[in-house]
Amino acid sequence: MESQAPSTTKDRLLDAAEELFSSRGIDATSLRAITSAAEVNLASVNYHFGSKDGLVKTVFLRRLEPLNNERLELLDALEISAAGAPIELEAILDAWVMPALRMGHSPEGKRIKRLMSGIYSEPGDTLQALLRDLFSEILRRFCAAIGRAIPELSGEELMWRVHFMLGAMIHTVADQPSIRALSGGLCDPSDIEGVRRRLIGFVAAGLQAPLEEKDAPPTAGENR
Repeated sequence: MESQAPSTTKDRLLDAAEELFSSRGIDATSLRAITSAAEVNLASVNYHFGSKDGLVKTVFLRRLEPLNNERLELLDALEISAAGAPIELEAILDAWVMPALRMGHSPEGKRIKRLMSGIYSEPGDTLQALLRDLFSEILRRFCAAIGRAIPELSGEELMWRVHFMLGAMIHTVADQPSIRALSGGLCDPSDIEGVRRRLIGFVAAGLQAPLEEKDAPPTAGENR
């Protein structure tokens, strides 16, 4: 029988799984490898998480729930301050991107960034369901705020532009070392304020880009 308290065993499993998932990938990591790294027995996975899928879900929840909670707290504060008026677009984007940039520069940031990239490189049913659970409500809130800031966008056009926005932001947070190499050291990804300023400026310009005529929403009384 293991001598550790259940909470300690659970944390060791989560830490070991996070490290192995981020370095090897989820599918390539066996439960035996995780329990060996955590120095616990296989039965402890079923006891704490029910299955490997349950462990995967908890590993991601541990990192993404606090991140999204911080984003929502920032958006809540902006909405209270705006008192019903549209929020400045750059402020909305800042509420989304800054928590992720800070997380990426935390002591465990390198591992977390590799882990986050696994959501998109290993799109299994478990992770897709997790994405829906974690991001459906927060994306609804942020899309609504962006839509109020740029009311000329149709619902379809807004979602396409938010999709492109997320791609730029995810790549920037998850793959920061590449810009240093590609620029020959000219660009410094550790300059969080510089990254924030450039990323938000770039994304804001894309979100507000002029509409092509075929993408513009119909005017009153017009059928398309």
